[in-house]
Amino acid sequence: MRSDRQQTPRAVSAAETDTGEQQKPLSDEAHSAFTPPLGIPLPPPPEDEHPTSEFAVPDGLTAEAPTESEGSAFVPPPGVKTPSNNQTTGGFPVITPPNGIPVVRLTKDAPWQDRMRTMLRMPISDRPTPERVERQDETGPAVPRVLDLTLRIAELLLAGGEGAEDVEAAMLGVAHAYGLDRCEPTVTFTLLSVSYQPSLVDDPVTASRTVRRRGTDYTRLSAVFRLVDDITSRDDFTLEEAYRRLAEIRRNRHPYPGWALTVAGGGLAGAASMLVGGDWPVFFAAALGAMLGDRLAWLASGRGLPEFYQFVAAAMPPAAIGVALSLANSGLQASAVITGGLFALIPGRALVAGVQDGLTGYYITAAARLLEVGYLIVGIVCGVLTVLYGGLQLDAKLNPEAALRHVERPYIQILAAMLLALTFCILLQQERHTVLFATLNGGVAWVVYGALADTAGVPPVAATTVAAGLVGLFGQLLSRYRYASALPYVTAAIGPLLPGSATYFGLLALAQGNLDRGIPHLTQAAALALAIAIGVNLGGEAARLFLKIPGAATDPSGRRAAKRTRGF
Repeated sequence: MRSDRQQTPRAVSAAETDTGEQQKPLSDEAHSAFTPPLGIPLPPPPEDEHPTSEFAVPDGLTAEAPTESEGSAFVPPPGVKTPSNNQTTGGFPVITPPNGIPVVRLTKDAPWQDRMRTMLRMPISDRPTPERVERQDETGPAVPRVLDLTLRIAELLLAGGEGAEDVEAAMLGVAHAYGLDRCEPTVTFTLLSVSYQPSLVDDPVTASRTVRRRGTDYTRLSAVFRLVDDITSRDDFTLEEAYRRLAEIRRNRHPYPGWALTVAGGGLAGAASMLVGGDWPVFFAAALGAMLGDRLAWLASGRGLPEFYQFVAAAMPPAAIGVALSLANSGLQASAVITGGLFALIPGRALVAGVQDGLTGYYITAAARLLEVGYLIVGIVCGVLTVLYGGLQLDAKLNPEAALRHVERPYIQILAAMLLALTFCILLQQERHTVLFATLNGGVAWVVYGALADTAGVPPVAATTVAAGLVGLFGQLLSRYRYASALPYVTAAIGPLLPGSATYFGLLALAQGNLDRGIPHLTQAAALALAIAIGVNLGGEAARLFLKIPGAATDPSGRRAAKRTRGF
Protein backbone atom coordinates (compact mmCIF):
# COMPACT_ATOMS: atom_id res chain seq x y z
CA MET A 1 0.00 0.00 0.00
CA ARG A 2 1.00 3.60 -0.46
CA SER A 3 1.18 4.13 3.25
CA ASP A 4 3.68 1.27 3.59
CA ARG A 5 5.97 2.70 0.98
CA GLN A 6 5.86 6.28 2.35
CA GLN A 7 8.39 7.00 5.03
CA THR A 8 7.38 9.30 7.83
CA PRO A 9 9.73 11.91 9.30
CA ARG A 10 12.05 10.65 11.93
CA ALA A 11 11.53 11.94 15.47
CA VAL A 12 14.41 13.60 17.24
CA SER A 13 15.52 11.67 20.27
CA ALA A 14 16.93 13.13 23.46
CA ALA A 15 20.38 11.69 22.70
CA GLU A 16 20.43 13.42 19.36
CA THR A 17 19.34 16.59 21.04
CA ASP A 18 22.27 16.37 23.45
CA THR A 19 24.75 15.74 20.69
CA GLY A 20 23.51 18.70 18.72
CA GLU A 21 22.12 16.68 15.74
CA GLN A 22 18.80 18.45 15.78
CA GLN A 23 16.93 18.68 12.50
CA LYS A 24 13.66 20.38 11.77
CA PRO A 25 10.89 17.82 11.06
CA LEU A 26 9.59 17.96 7.53
CA SER A 27 6.02 19.10 7.24
CA ASP A 28 3.48 17.71 4.80
CA GLU A 29 3.97 20.65 2.48
CA ALA A 30 7.72 19.87 2.30
CA HIS A 31 7.24 16.30 0.98
CA SER A 32 8.15 15.74 -2.67
CA ALA A 33 5.33 14.82 -5.04
CA PHE A 34 7.50 11.91 -6.46
CA THR A 35 7.48 8.75 -4.37
CA PRO A 36 10.08 6.02 -5.15
CA PRO A 37 8.65 2.69 -6.33
CA LEU A 38 8.35 -0.22 -3.98
CA GLY A 39 11.69 -1.86 -3.28
CA ILE A 40 13.88 1.12 -4.21
CA PRO A 41 15.50 2.66 -1.17
CA LEU A 42 15.36 6.33 -0.47
CA PRO A 43 18.39 8.41 -1.39
CA PRO A 44 20.73 9.22 1.50
CA PRO A 45 20.23 12.58 3.19
CA PRO A 46 22.67 15.34 2.25
CA GLU A 47 25.70 15.74 4.41
CA ASP A 48 24.78 19.33 5.28
CA GLU A 49 21.45 20.90 4.69
CA HIS A 50 22.85 24.42 5.00
CA PRO A 51 25.38 25.94 2.62
CA THR A 52 28.82 26.55 3.97
CA SER A 53 29.71 30.19 4.57
CA GLU A 54 32.81 31.44 2.85
CA PHE A 55 33.93 32.75 6.23
CA ALA A 56 33.60 29.34 7.89
CA VAL A 57 36.77 27.85 9.40
CA PRO A 58 38.01 24.85 7.38
CA ASP A 59 38.28 21.42 8.99
CA GLY A 60 41.44 20.96 11.00
CA LEU A 61 41.83 24.59 12.00
CA THR A 62 40.82 26.10 15.35
CA ALA A 63 39.58 29.66 15.67
CA GLU A 64 41.46 31.88 18.04
CA ALA A 65 39.41 33.31 20.87
CA PRO A 66 39.03 37.09 20.67
CA THR A 67 41.19 39.02 23.06
CA GLU A 68 38.31 41.36 24.00
CA SER A 69 34.71 40.28 24.11
CA GLU A 70 32.30 42.46 22.25
CA GLY A 71 30.06 44.25 24.70
CA SER A 72 26.58 45.47 24.07
CA ALA A 73 26.05 49.15 23.53
CA PHE A 74 23.64 49.09 26.47
CA VAL A 75 26.03 47.49 28.94
CA PRO A 76 27.89 50.03 31.10
CA PRO A 77 31.67 49.74 30.96
CA PRO A 78 33.52 48.89 34.14
CA GLY A 79 34.36 51.42 36.80
CA VAL A 80 31.33 53.66 37.13
CA LYS A 81 28.38 53.57 39.49
CA THR A 82 24.92 53.31 38.05
CA PRO A 83 22.15 55.45 39.52
CA SER A 84 19.76 52.52 39.84
CA ASN A 85 21.61 50.51 42.44
CA ASN A 86 24.45 52.90 43.30
CA GLN A 87 26.94 50.04 43.03
CA THR A 88 30.03 49.78 40.92
CA THR A 89 29.03 47.77 37.88
CA GLY A 90 31.46 49.75 35.93
CA GLY A 91 30.17 52.28 33.88
CA PHE A 92 27.91 55.00 32.90
CA PRO A 93 24.19 54.71 33.49
CA VAL A 94 22.06 53.15 30.82
CA ILE A 95 20.50 56.54 30.06
CA THR A 96 22.70 59.55 30.69
CA PRO A 97 20.77 62.68 31.74
CA PRO A 98 21.03 65.58 29.28
CA ASN A 99 22.88 67.74 31.80
CA GLY A 100 25.17 64.98 33.02
CA ILE A 101 25.04 62.96 36.21
CA PRO A 102 24.50 65.34 39.16
CA VAL A 103 26.68 65.08 42.20
CA VAL A 104 24.35 64.60 45.15
CA ARG A 105 25.44 64.76 48.75
CA LEU A 106 22.82 63.46 51.15
CA THR A 107 24.56 64.01 54.46
CA LYS A 108 22.32 63.78 57.48
CA ASP A 109 24.05 66.76 59.06
CA ALA A 110 22.39 69.10 56.56
CA PRO A 111 18.86 70.43 57.13
CA TRP A 112 16.21 68.24 55.56
CA GLN A 113 15.08 71.17 53.42
CA ASP A 114 18.48 71.20 51.67
CA ARG A 115 18.56 67.44 51.24
CA MET A 116 15.08 67.24 49.79
CA ARG A 117 15.36 70.35 47.60
CA THR A 118 18.36 68.69 45.97
CA MET A 119 16.21 65.81 44.76
CA LEU A 120 12.87 67.59 44.36
CA ARG A 121 13.35 68.78 40.79
CA MET A 122 15.31 65.76 39.63
CA PRO A 123 13.59 63.07 37.57
CA ILE A 124 12.72 59.91 39.46
CA SER A 125 15.28 57.90 37.50
CA ASP A 126 18.08 60.28 38.54
CA ARG A 127 17.21 60.49 42.23
CA PRO A 128 19.70 58.64 44.45
CA THR A 129 18.42 56.20 47.00
CA PRO A 130 19.19 57.55 50.48
CA GLU A 131 21.13 55.32 52.79
CA ARG A 132 18.82 53.94 55.46
CA VAL A 133 19.08 51.38 58.18
CA GLU A 134 16.45 48.68 57.91
CA ARG A 135 13.75 49.09 60.51
CA GLN A 136 13.60 46.08 62.80
CA ASP A 137 9.90 46.20 63.65
CA GLU A 138 8.58 46.50 60.12
CA THR A 139 8.81 44.05 57.27
CA GLY A 140 8.14 46.75 54.69
CA PRO A 141 6.63 50.17 54.26
CA ALA A 142 2.88 50.34 54.68
CA VAL A 143 2.22 52.41 51.58
CA PRO A 144 -1.29 53.75 52.42
CA ARG A 145 -0.26 54.76 55.94
CA VAL A 146 2.94 56.43 54.77
CA LEU A 147 1.03 58.41 52.13
CA ASP A 148 -1.61 59.39 54.69
CA LEU A 149 1.05 60.59 57.13
CA THR A 150 2.76 62.53 54.35
CA LEU A 151 -0.45 64.30 53.40
CA ARG A 152 -1.38 65.14 57.00
CA ILE A 153 2.01 66.73 57.61
CA ALA A 154 1.81 68.67 54.35
CA GLU A 155 -1.67 69.90 55.26
CA LEU A 156 -0.42 71.51 58.46
CA LEU A 157 2.52 73.12 56.65
CA LEU A 158 0.43 74.53 53.79
CA ALA A 159 -2.34 75.73 56.11
CA GLY A 160 0.29 77.50 58.23
CA GLY A 161 1.50 79.58 55.28
CA GLU A 162 4.58 77.62 54.23
CA GLY A 163 5.75 77.92 50.62
CA ALA A 164 4.87 75.23 48.10
CA GLU A 165 8.51 74.23 47.57
CA ASP A 166 9.11 73.58 51.26
CA VAL A 167 5.84 71.65 51.52
CA GLU A 168 6.86 69.39 48.61
CA ALA A 169 10.30 68.97 50.15
CA ALA A 170 8.71 67.84 53.43
CA MET A 171 6.45 65.37 51.61
CA LEU A 172 9.37 63.93 49.68
CA GLY A 173 11.46 63.65 52.85
CA VAL A 174 8.77 61.74 54.78
CA ALA A 175 8.14 59.36 51.88
CA HIS A 176 11.84 58.66 51.37
CA ALA A 177 12.39 58.11 55.07
CA TYR A 178 9.90 55.23 55.05
CA GLY A 179 11.19 53.61 51.87
CA LEU A 180 8.96 55.09 49.16
CA ASP A 181 11.68 56.14 46.73
CA ARG A 182 9.64 56.47 43.52
CA CYS A 183 7.38 59.15 44.93
CA GLU A 184 6.03 62.34 43.32
CA PRO A 185 4.41 65.02 45.54
CA THR A 186 2.25 67.81 44.11
CA VAL A 187 1.14 70.96 45.92
CA THR A 188 -1.42 73.51 44.81
CA PHE A 189 -3.22 76.18 46.81
CA THR A 190 -5.91 73.90 48.23
CA LEU A 191 -5.04 70.40 46.96
CA LEU A 192 -2.25 68.08 48.07
CA SER A 193 -1.52 64.84 46.26
CA VAL A 194 1.24 62.25 46.31
CA SER A 195 1.78 59.34 43.94
CA TYR A 196 3.95 56.28 44.55
CA GLN A 197 4.87 53.71 41.90
CA PRO A 198 6.89 50.70 43.11
CA SER A 199 8.29 49.98 39.64
CA LEU A 200 7.59 50.63 36.00
CA VAL A 201 5.38 47.55 35.71
CA ASP A 202 3.32 48.16 38.87
CA ASP A 203 0.24 50.33 39.17
CA PRO A 204 0.82 53.63 40.99
CA VAL A 205 -0.86 54.40 44.31
CA THR A 206 -2.15 57.98 44.57
CA ALA A 207 -3.63 59.79 47.56
CA SER A 208 -4.86 63.36 47.88
CA ARG A 209 -6.08 65.73 50.56
CA THR A 210 -7.87 69.08 50.41
CA VAL A 211 -6.84 72.01 52.62
CA ARG A 212 -10.08 73.76 53.55
CA ARG A 213 -9.10 75.76 56.62
CA ARG A 214 -6.07 77.95 57.14
CA GLY A 215 -4.78 79.27 60.41
CA THR A 216 -1.88 81.30 61.70
CA ASP A 217 0.00 79.36 64.36
CA TYR A 218 3.75 79.36 63.95
CA THR A 219 4.18 77.32 67.13
CA ARG A 220 2.39 74.43 65.42
CA LEU A 221 4.39 75.08 62.25
CA SER A 222 7.70 74.81 64.15
CA ALA A 223 6.55 71.58 65.82
CA VAL A 224 5.76 70.07 62.40
CA PHE A 225 9.23 71.06 61.17
CA ARG A 226 10.82 69.29 64.12
CA LEU A 227 8.69 66.22 63.40
CA VAL A 228 9.86 66.12 59.78
CA ASP A 229 13.46 66.55 60.90
CA ASP A 230 13.15 63.59 63.29
CA ILE A 231 11.53 61.42 60.61
CA THR A 232 14.22 62.16 58.03
CA SER A 233 17.23 61.94 60.37
CA ARG A 234 16.37 59.07 62.74
CA ASP A 235 16.35 55.49 61.48
CA ASP A 236 14.37 54.19 64.46
CA PHE A 237 11.44 56.60 64.10
CA THR A 238 8.42 54.37 63.48
CA LEU A 239 5.11 55.21 61.88
CA GLU A 240 3.28 54.80 65.19
CA GLU A 241 5.56 57.32 66.86
CA ALA A 242 5.12 59.76 63.97
CA TYR A 243 1.32 59.49 64.20
CA ARG A 244 1.47 59.99 67.95
CA ARG A 245 3.60 63.14 67.59
CA LEU A 246 1.29 64.46 64.90
CA ALA A 247 -1.77 63.94 67.11
CA GLU A 248 -0.06 65.84 69.94
CA ILE A 249 0.70 68.72 67.58
CA ARG A 250 -2.94 68.92 66.51
CA ARG A 251 -4.22 68.82 70.10
CA ASN A 252 -1.94 71.58 71.38
CA ARG A 253 -3.66 74.86 72.13
CA HIS A 254 -2.46 78.22 70.90
CA PRO A 255 0.24 79.67 73.15
CA TYR A 256 -1.52 83.05 73.53
CA PRO A 257 -5.16 83.58 74.57
CA GLY A 258 -7.67 85.64 72.61
CA TRP A 259 -7.40 88.74 74.76
CA ALA A 260 -3.62 88.78 74.26
CA LEU A 261 -4.15 88.74 70.49
CA THR A 262 -6.52 91.67 70.72
CA VAL A 263 -4.09 93.69 72.84
CA ALA A 264 -1.26 92.78 70.45
CA GLY A 265 -3.31 94.02 67.49
CA GLY A 266 -3.81 97.34 69.27
CA GLY A 267 -0.12 97.59 70.09
CA LEU A 268 0.77 96.88 66.47
CA ALA A 269 -1.50 99.66 65.21
CA GLY A 270 -0.18 102.09 67.80
CA ALA A 271 3.44 101.31 66.97
CA ALA A 272 2.71 101.76 63.25
CA SER A 273 1.16 105.17 63.92
CA MET A 274 4.37 106.19 65.71
CA LEU A 275 6.40 105.16 62.66
CA VAL A 276 4.49 107.61 60.43
CA GLY A 277 4.82 110.58 62.80
CA GLY A 278 2.14 110.09 65.45
CA ASP A 279 2.44 111.00 69.13
CA TRP A 280 1.30 109.14 72.23
CA PRO A 281 -2.37 110.26 71.96
CA VAL A 282 -2.32 109.00 68.37
CA PHE A 283 -0.80 105.74 69.63
CA PHE A 284 -3.73 105.09 71.97
CA ALA A 285 -6.33 106.17 69.42
CA ALA A 286 -4.90 103.83 66.79
CA ALA A 287 -4.68 101.01 69.33
CA LEU A 288 -8.33 101.50 70.31
CA GLY A 289 -9.46 101.43 66.68
CA ALA A 290 -7.48 98.27 65.93
CA MET A 291 -8.85 96.46 68.99
CA LEU A 292 -12.43 97.37 68.07
CA GLY A 293 -11.78 96.14 64.55
CA ASP A 294 -10.35 92.89 65.86
CA ARG A 295 -13.45 92.25 67.98
CA LEU A 296 -15.72 92.97 65.02
CA ALA A 297 -13.73 90.56 62.88
CA TRP A 298 -14.05 87.86 65.57
CA LEU A 299 -17.80 88.48 65.69
CA ALA A 300 -18.08 88.14 61.91
CA SER A 301 -15.99 84.97 62.02
CA GLY A 302 -18.24 83.50 64.72
CA ARG A 303 -21.26 84.14 62.49
CA GLY A 304 -19.63 82.17 59.70
CA LEU A 305 -19.02 85.11 57.34
CA PRO A 306 -16.22 84.71 54.76
CA GLU A 307 -12.85 86.24 55.42
CA PHE A 308 -13.53 89.05 52.95
CA TYR A 309 -16.30 90.47 55.19
CA GLN A 310 -14.13 89.99 58.26
CA PHE A 311 -11.55 92.34 56.73
CA VAL A 312 -14.28 94.84 55.81
CA ALA A 313 -15.45 94.87 59.42
CA ALA A 314 -11.91 95.11 60.82
CA ALA A 315 -11.01 98.09 58.60
CA MET A 316 -13.95 100.26 59.57
CA PRO A 317 -13.26 101.14 63.29
CA PRO A 318 -9.73 102.62 62.74
CA ALA A 319 -11.04 104.72 59.87
CA ALA A 320 -14.07 105.79 61.95
CA ILE A 321 -11.87 106.94 64.84
CA GLY A 322 -9.67 108.91 62.43
CA VAL A 323 -12.71 110.61 60.93
CA ALA A 324 -14.06 111.33 64.43
CA LEU A 325 -10.80 112.99 65.48
CA SER A 326 -10.88 115.11 62.35
CA LEU A 327 -14.50 116.19 62.95
CA ALA A 328 -13.71 117.07 66.58
CA ASN A 329 -10.80 119.32 65.51
CA SER A 330 -8.60 117.61 68.11
CA GLY A 331 -5.39 118.56 66.36
CA LEU A 332 -4.25 114.93 66.21
CA GLN A 333 -3.10 113.28 63.01
CA ALA A 334 -6.11 111.38 61.74
CA SER A 335 -4.01 110.01 58.88
CA ALA A 336 -1.60 108.38 61.36
CA VAL A 337 -4.50 106.73 63.20
CA ILE A 338 -5.96 105.26 60.01
CA THR A 339 -2.54 104.22 58.73
CA GLY A 340 -1.80 102.38 61.99
CA GLY A 341 -5.03 100.44 61.65
CA LEU A 342 -4.13 99.45 58.09
CA PHE A 343 -0.75 98.07 59.21
CA ALA A 344 -2.53 95.51 61.34
CA LEU A 345 -4.63 94.32 58.37
CA ILE A 346 -2.30 94.20 55.35
CA PRO A 347 -1.75 90.47 54.56
CA GLY A 348 2.04 90.56 54.38
CA ARG A 349 2.43 86.86 55.16
CA ALA A 350 0.27 85.72 52.24
CA LEU A 351 1.92 88.26 49.94
CA VAL A 352 5.44 87.03 50.67
CA ALA A 353 4.38 83.39 50.28
CA GLY A 354 2.65 84.12 46.96
CA VAL A 355 5.62 85.91 45.43
CA GLN A 356 7.99 83.24 46.72
CA ASP A 357 5.93 80.50 45.05
CA GLY A 358 6.00 82.43 41.79
CA LEU A 359 9.75 82.93 41.92
CA THR A 360 10.36 79.23 42.56
CA GLY A 361 8.19 78.08 39.65
CA TYR A 362 4.89 77.17 41.38
CA TYR A 363 2.77 79.49 39.28
CA ILE A 364 -0.64 78.01 40.00
CA THR A 365 -0.17 78.25 43.75
CA ALA A 366 1.37 81.72 43.41
CA ALA A 367 -1.57 82.96 41.35
CA ALA A 368 -4.04 81.59 43.89
CA ARG A 369 -2.19 83.16 46.83
CA LEU A 370 -1.94 86.55 45.11
CA LEU A 371 -5.62 86.36 44.20
CA GLU A 372 -6.38 85.76 47.87
CA VAL A 373 -4.26 88.80 48.78
CA GLY A 374 -6.17 90.82 46.21
CA TYR A 375 -9.53 89.85 47.69
CA LEU A 376 -8.39 90.73 51.21
CA ILE A 377 -7.04 94.10 50.10
CA VAL A 378 -10.31 94.82 48.30
CA GLY A 379 -12.09 94.07 51.57
CA ILE A 380 -9.86 96.57 53.39
CA VAL A 381 -10.50 99.12 50.64
CA CYS A 382 -14.26 98.66 50.92
CA GLY A 383 -14.25 99.14 54.69
CA VAL A 384 -11.99 102.19 54.66
CA LEU A 385 -13.63 103.85 51.65
CA THR A 386 -17.08 103.45 53.18
CA VAL A 387 -16.03 105.32 56.31
CA LEU A 388 -13.97 107.94 54.47
CA TYR A 389 -16.81 108.69 52.08
CA GLY A 390 -19.18 109.17 55.01
CA GLY A 391 -16.65 111.43 56.72
CA LEU A 392 -16.26 113.58 53.61
CA GLN A 393 -20.02 113.99 53.47
CA LEU A 394 -19.82 115.36 57.04
CA ASP A 395 -17.06 117.82 55.99
CA ALA A 396 -14.27 116.02 57.81
CA LYS A 397 -10.90 117.73 57.27
CA LEU A 398 -8.95 114.83 55.81
CA ASN A 399 -5.97 116.35 54.04
CA PRO A 400 -4.05 114.21 51.54
CA GLU A 401 -1.15 116.68 51.70
CA ALA A 402 -0.34 115.29 55.16
CA ALA A 403 1.52 112.52 53.33
CA LEU A 404 4.23 115.02 52.43
CA ARG A 405 5.02 115.80 56.07
CA HIS A 406 7.80 113.49 57.10
CA VAL A 407 9.11 113.44 60.66
CA GLU A 408 12.53 112.00 61.50
CA ARG A 409 12.70 110.57 65.04
CA PRO A 410 15.27 107.78 64.79
CA TYR A 411 15.22 106.46 68.35
CA ILE A 412 11.46 106.59 68.77
CA GLN A 413 10.89 105.02 65.37
CA ILE A 414 13.39 102.21 66.04
CA LEU A 415 11.62 101.39 69.31
CA ALA A 416 8.27 101.59 67.54
CA ALA A 417 9.53 99.23 64.80
CA MET A 418 10.69 96.70 67.39
CA LEU A 419 7.37 96.98 69.24
CA LEU A 420 5.54 96.42 65.97
CA ALA A 421 7.58 93.27 65.28
CA LEU A 422 7.02 92.06 68.85
CA THR A 423 3.25 92.41 68.66
CA PHE A 424 3.28 90.84 65.19
CA CYS A 425 5.00 87.79 66.72
CA ILE A 426 2.17 87.44 69.22
CA LEU A 427 -0.44 87.68 66.47
CA LEU A 428 1.36 84.94 64.56
CA GLN A 429 1.35 82.67 67.65
CA GLN A 430 5.13 82.23 67.60
CA GLU A 431 7.16 80.29 70.12
CA ARG A 432 8.57 82.46 72.87
CA HIS A 433 12.21 81.72 72.08
CA THR A 434 11.76 83.07 68.54
CA VAL A 435 10.17 86.36 69.56
CA LEU A 436 13.44 88.04 70.56
CA PHE A 437 15.21 87.18 67.30
CA ALA A 438 12.26 88.33 65.18
CA THR A 439 12.00 91.59 67.17
CA LEU A 440 15.69 92.37 66.66
CA ASN A 441 15.39 91.47 63.00
CA GLY A 442 12.55 93.97 62.61
CA GLY A 443 14.61 96.67 64.30
CA VAL A 444 17.52 96.01 61.95
CA ALA A 445 15.18 96.21 58.96
CA TRP A 446 13.95 99.65 59.99
CA VAL A 447 17.46 100.92 60.71
CA VAL A 448 18.62 99.86 57.25
CA TYR A 449 15.55 101.37 55.60
CA GLY A 450 15.92 104.67 57.49
CA ALA A 451 19.64 104.89 56.74
CA LEU A 452 19.05 104.36 53.03
CA ALA A 453 15.84 106.35 52.54
CA ASP A 454 16.37 109.26 54.96
CA THR A 455 20.15 109.63 55.10
CA ALA A 456 21.41 108.39 51.74
CA GLY A 457 18.39 109.55 49.73
CA VAL A 458 17.75 106.14 48.15
CA PRO A 459 14.25 105.76 46.64
CA PRO A 460 11.79 104.02 48.99
CA VAL A 461 11.31 100.98 46.74
CA ALA A 462 15.06 100.27 46.52
CA ALA A 463 15.55 100.90 50.24
CA THR A 464 12.67 98.54 51.05
CA THR A 465 14.15 95.84 48.82
CA VAL A 466 17.54 96.01 50.56
CA ALA A 467 16.01 96.01 54.05
CA ALA A 468 13.72 93.08 53.20
CA GLY A 469 16.69 91.23 51.70
CA LEU A 470 18.56 91.48 55.01
CA VAL A 471 15.44 90.28 56.82
CA GLY A 472 15.30 87.23 54.57
CA LEU A 473 19.03 86.59 54.93
CA PHE A 474 19.04 86.74 58.73
CA GLY A 475 15.82 84.73 58.93
CA GLN A 476 17.23 81.99 56.73
CA LEU A 477 20.44 81.82 58.77
CA LEU A 478 18.52 81.60 62.05
CA SER A 479 16.24 78.90 60.67
CA ARG A 480 19.22 76.83 59.49
CA TYR A 481 20.94 77.24 62.83
CA ARG A 482 17.86 75.93 64.62
CA TYR A 483 16.73 73.47 61.90
CA ALA A 484 13.33 75.19 61.77
CA SER A 485 11.14 77.18 59.42
CA ALA A 486 12.25 80.65 58.37
CA LEU A 487 8.74 82.13 58.58
CA PRO A 488 8.80 82.91 62.35
CA TYR A 489 11.99 84.92 61.89
CA VAL A 490 10.91 86.72 58.71
CA THR A 491 7.16 87.43 58.67
CA ALA A 492 7.02 89.56 61.81
CA ALA A 493 10.25 91.38 60.92
CA ILE A 494 8.83 92.77 57.68
CA GLY A 495 5.98 94.43 59.57
CA PRO A 496 7.67 97.87 59.82
CA LEU A 497 8.21 97.87 56.04
CA LEU A 498 4.57 97.32 55.04
CA PRO A 499 3.11 100.12 52.84
CA GLY A 500 0.41 101.36 55.19
CA SER A 501 0.70 105.10 54.59
CA ALA A 502 0.80 104.81 50.78
CA THR A 503 -2.29 102.61 50.89
CA TYR A 504 -4.22 105.05 53.08
CA PHE A 505 -3.46 108.16 51.04
CA GLY A 506 -4.32 106.36 47.82
CA LEU A 507 -7.69 105.31 49.24
CA LEU A 508 -8.34 108.83 50.56
CA ALA A 509 -7.67 110.33 47.14
CA LEU A 510 -10.03 107.81 45.54
CA ALA A 511 -12.73 108.70 48.08
CA GLN A 512 -12.31 112.37 47.16
CA GLY A 513 -12.56 111.55 43.47
CA ASN A 514 -8.96 112.53 42.75
CA LEU A 515 -7.73 109.70 40.55
CA ASP A 516 -4.60 111.56 39.46
CA ARG A 517 -3.37 111.54 43.06
CA GLY A 518 -4.81 108.22 44.22
CA ILE A 519 -3.49 105.92 41.49
CA PRO A 520 0.20 106.89 42.00
CA HIS A 521 -0.12 106.24 45.74
CA LEU A 522 -1.69 102.83 45.20
CA THR A 523 0.93 102.01 42.57
CA GLN A 524 3.65 102.92 45.05
CA ALA A 525 2.00 100.70 47.68
CA ALA A 526 1.95 97.78 45.24
CA ALA A 527 5.59 98.39 44.31
CA LEU A 528 6.62 98.46 47.98
CA ALA A 529 4.73 95.23 48.67
CA LEU A 530 6.40 93.55 45.72
CA ALA A 531 9.78 94.86 46.82
CA ILE A 532 9.27 93.34 50.28
CA ALA A 533 8.38 89.94 48.86
CA ILE A 534 11.24 89.88 46.33
CA GLY A 535 13.75 91.12 48.91
CA VAL A 536 12.78 88.43 51.42
CA ASN A 537 13.06 85.71 48.78
CA LEU A 538 16.36 87.08 47.49
CA GLY A 539 17.84 87.10 50.99
CA GLY A 540 16.82 83.50 51.53
CA GLU A 541 18.31 82.45 48.19
CA ALA A 542 21.54 84.25 49.04
CA ALA A 543 21.80 82.30 52.27
CA ARG A 544 21.36 79.01 50.39
CA LEU A 545 23.60 79.78 47.43
CA PHE A 546 26.57 81.75 48.69
CA LEU A 547 26.97 80.81 52.33
CA LYS A 548 28.46 77.42 53.17
CA ILE A 549 26.57 75.84 56.03
CA PRO A 550 28.50 73.02 57.78
CA GLY A 551 27.26 69.68 56.52
CA ALA A 552 24.98 71.16 53.87
CA ALA A 553 25.06 70.30 50.22
CA THR A 554 27.56 72.72 48.66
CA ASP A 555 27.13 71.68 45.06
CA PRO A 556 25.81 74.76 43.21
CA SER A 557 23.96 72.56 40.72
CA GLY A 558 22.14 70.59 43.40
CA ARG A 559 18.94 72.64 43.34
CA ARG A 560 17.79 73.02 39.78
CA ALA A 561 16.08 76.10 38.42
CA ALA A 562 12.47 76.42 37.43
CA LYS A 563 11.00 75.03 34.26
CA ARG A 564 12.09 77.76 31.85
CA THR A 565 14.69 80.48 32.32
CA ARG A 566 14.90 82.16 28.90
CA GLY A 567 11.30 82.26 27.81
CA PHE A 568 11.35 79.34 25.38
